[in-house]
Amino acid sequence: MSVRAPGLGRVGIWAGEFDALPAAEVRQAAAVIEDLGYGALWIPETTGREAVAQAAILLAGTRRITVAAGMTDVYARDAVTAAAAQRTLEEAFPGRFLLGLWDGHPSLAEDVRGHRFGPPLATMRSYLDALDTAPFGPPATTASPHRVLAALDPGMLALAAERARGATVLGMPVEYTRTAREILGEDRLLAVTQLCVLGRDRAHRRTGPHHGRGRPAQPP
Repeated sequence: MSVRAPGLGRVGIWAGEFDALPAAEVRQAAAVIEDLGYGALWIPETTGREAVAQAAILLAGTRRITVAAGMTDVYARDAVTAAAAQRTLEEAFPGRFLLGLWDGHPSLAEDVRGHRFGPPLATMRSYLDALDTAPFGPPATTASPHRVLAALDPGMLALAAERARGATVLGMPVEYTRTAREILGEDRLLAVTQLCVLGRDRAHRRTGPHHGRGRPAQPP
């Protein structure tokens, strides 16, 4: 994951498989990732642990690395709760938590969570409005600008440029990175998770046991 922003480092780790591990192993893995020198640890939110609670586990088990809840589902918690959660983590771990917001998926929103899935852009804009005006949080804390939007289309990228620190892009073709940068502008964070297939050589990657299955890129 390539990141251009102070405090996050140039390369971070997308820990999409943490939900399959016991919490003790997750904490240990986070500490190892930090010791290896990575600047940021990104986590998703789909069917495993609640993202903000998992971020708290990771922050408590590390010392300096930034933990980014990269795809917190806006249907999983109302904006007032999300704002209070973000402000709570920023109070406890100053400068180390980044909130990433995802507009969800119809089946997760409706079939699993029991909500009505709305138009993504309008839903996200309303959520951001509520996030900015949320009344709850620890004393002496204010609404936080430290957020990014999961953006897989030009409209969401434009909203990220307008209302967030930047955007995170997952699983898109390499060429999309240039498009995302052009829409966001040079002054916004662009965090790209590029999936790949690891292997000894090109032929092995095309025909090996993981052919067709994306895996997060990692350094040698």
